[in-house]
Amino acid sequence: MKHSYILFSSIFIFSLFINCGSNKKLQEKVPVQLKDAYTTSKDAALVLHIPIVAIQDNRISLESVYFRGMNSPLKQNEETVGEYVARFNTKDPSIVMSSDPKVEYGNKPPQKPEKSPVSLAKDEALLVFKQNDGETKYYKITGITSRN
Repeated sequence: MKHSYILFSSIFIFSLFINCGSNKKLQEKVPVQLKDAYTTSKDAALVLHIPIVAIQDNRISLESVYFRGMNSPLKQNEETVGEYVARFNTKDPSIVMSSDPKVEYGNKPPQKPEKSPVSLAKDEALLVFKQNDGETKYYKITGITSRN
């Protein structure tokens, strides 16, 4: 009886550790106010726009976003205040091969696919952010539309 109690207790504790590790810090709420995210196509790239209503810059920093099998850093949009954008290369760039390195200077490496920590649908993205404690957390953005 004692051995079975120890066995079941150890299995229970082990399963708790496994479940905590698979959560990947996915948040139900994000500490920013978001508007509806959308995509546009521009210069052989897919651009994900994430409009932000309110953000506390001293408490949170938006790092990157996973979208359609790719990962890209988030940057503040220079044209629109309160909007973050992520750029994803969708087409293979034409690569110039030459013996002169100056001619090859403009070549951009293709964006490699990168698996998201959680499964995502086609209209979902995973926002990666850090709070003031420095811990990386995730938030799933849903209902992303396309505007052209």
